[in-house]
Parts: sequence; C-alpha cells; structure tokens
Amino acid sequence: MRIKKILLILLTLTFFIIPTSVVFADDATLKISAECAFVCDYSSGTVIYAKNENQKRPIASMTKIMMLNLIFENQANGNLKFDEKITVSKNASGMGGSQVFLQANKEYIVEDLVKSIIIASANDATVALAERIYGSESKAIEAMNRKANELGLTNTIFSNTTGLTKPTQYSSAKDVAKMLQELLQYESYYKFSSIYLDELTHPDGQITQLTNTNKLIKFYEGCDGGKTGFTNEAGYCLAATAKRGSMRVISVIINEPNSKTRFADCSNLFNYAFANYTSKQIISKNEATEYVVKIKKAKKDFYEVYAKNSIFLFGKINQKDDVKIEFERDSDLIAPLKPETAVGKFIIYVNGVKHSSVDAIIREKAERKTIGDLMKDISSIN
Repeated sequence: MRIKKILLILLTLTFFIIPTSVVFADDATLKISAECAFVCDYSSGTVIYAKNENQKRPIASMTKIMMLNLIFENQANGNLKFDEKITVSKNASGMGGSQVFLQANKEYIVEDLVKSIIIASANDATVALAERIYGSESKAIEAMNRKANELGLTNTIFSNTTGLTKPTQYSSAKDVAKMLQELLQYESYYKFSSIYLDELTHPDGQITQLTNTNKLIKFYEGCDGGKTGFTNEAGYCLAATAKRGSMRVISVIINEPNSKTRFADCSNLFNYAFANYTSKQIISKNEATEYVVKIKKAKKDFYEVYAKNSIFLFGKINQKDDVKIEFERDSDLIAPLKPETAVGKFIIYVNGVKHSSVDAIIREKAERKTIGDLMKDISSIN
C-alpha cells in the first residue's frame, strides 16, 4: 500500500510539474492548443502574445473574475465587510456545478465565501455574495455588465454570475485579461488566490475540503492568482498571473482540449514572457527623488518630492532605451498641505516619446508658519 501511494504521488508530480527554463526565440515557436490566447504585461498592458484574442467565446467559470471585481470593489468602498456574517438563501445553496455545499438559511462569514469562490470556484458562494451585495443575482448581472462597459470590454456580455452556459453570455481572451488586470489591483485578493489547500467549516461543524482549481499556484514558480473554467461549450479555460522580480504577466487561454494542455500551455506562455521580456523600474514610489519644492508660508524651506506610484518600463531583454524624467511643479503651492498632496507631475519620456506620467507628492505635512516662526525669521535677518 505504501509503495502504491508513493507511485501515485510521483505520477501526480510528473503530470503537473512544468519546466520553467524554456527559452523561445520568437512567438512563432509557440505551439498553443487553445483556440484563443492572450498574454500581456500587467503594469503596461503591452501585448506579448495573441491568438484569436477578440473572438467571442463562452468562458465558463472565468466569469467569476468579474463578480470578484465587484466583491473587492464593494469591500474597498465599505459596502461589504469580510468579517460580517450573511444568511445563505435556498436559491444560492441550490446552485449546481462547482460548489462547496453551503447550507440553506445558515450563516456564513463573508471571507469564507470569498475564499470558496477563489479557491474552489464555488457557484453557491458566488450567488450568495451576489444576493448580499445587490439583493438578487439579476441585479448583480446588471452591475457586471456596467463594469464591463466601464472597462471597455467590447466583446463581453454577462447573463449570470457563475459562468454556467447561456447563449447570451460570452467574452474574449483579451477582455478576460482586462478583467483579471483590474482584479489584481486589490492587495487583499492575493491573501486568498495563493492558497492551494484549505477547508470550509459549515455552521453544523461539517468540513468541506478546498483545493485550488488553478494547479499552477503550486506547480509554477511565481504564479499567485487566476481562475479556471470548464464547460462542454467553453472547453478548458484558464486566466492566470505570475510574477518574477518586478515583472508580472497575465495569461488567458480559452477552449483547450483537456486540463493538462490548459496548464502546460499557460506555463509555456509564462516561460516565453519571462525568458524574452523584462520590466525595469525607472522611478520608485518608496524613494525620494532628486527634486524638492518650495511651499509658500511653510515652516520648512524645501520639501522632498516622491512619485505617488512606481513606474516600470516594459520591453525585450537587452533592449536599450533613452529614458528621461521631467518634473513639472504646480504653481502657487501654499501651506498648509497634507501628506500625500500632489505638488506636480513626473513625466517620463522614452526615446523622445512620452511614455507615462505620475503625480509628484510630498510625504510629510507642510505646516504653516506661526507668528513665532515669523519672529524667528525676522530676528535671524537682523
């Protein structure tokens, strides 16, 4: 029995371990089984690889990426608390497909439901949170479509929150990548997305084991998020993200012939991106720049200036670019000013062309001079 168990483990590892050192000369060498694929840099959105990226297709449970966007958006806005308890309706508990067997009319902590969606792709948890936030699944669907319009998803329409097949529901590889890109801005998402094994304890003490449907979380270096999907109509689908160093990549594949090729193709797309491209930080939000500003009526003569956000330059490895940073100071800066106040902009030029811009801020409070400070200034002159 022990030998059989060891052999089973070895077979499992052989099935899922993906080589992470493959180097591709160009995208023509990529052989992707998926009908549609799209790979991009997370920070800039730069396209790395695309195949039928705008084709409208059913996307199965990748639909939940949009619902998760709304969940984390409502949590960030204070409309939903992850530590609150909600009562699961009979409608939600009765959802078919992937589920965690929520018990009708019982209370569950929101965080456990979010975890169940991200790890186990639970349809019942998805509908339960849709009902909590919007009152009904139909209202949640309206919000999903509004969000799709807001994100400029021109090849997407939703008819349910779970991804169960409907003729009037579809998306594209490129649109799914945009949905995932939006979701990845929420730091609290990674608390759940990087979990491989967990469990859900029900109100009556029963336990449901949770295993992440995205196997790359465990078997691909740097993969820390994403969403799988499968229906007969959609085929095997996967939207995933991986980060190495300062570079984060998003990969989406739709309609693979089986689960094994789904993970293998996504891994090869990641390998291609990391082997051939890089993301260099050209300005850091954590370090003071060489610039300072003078603020009228402030206690100090000068204040150090920081970038509100870091800026990265994405491109091919060994590619050399001429990078210049210009600081445009706002006019008429007068104390008092709060920390994080914008005092101008940094404009980044790459090879003579504007690449991006970011707010320039001060990190400390610029306090207004008091009468005492003014008296000291006068006495120091004398």
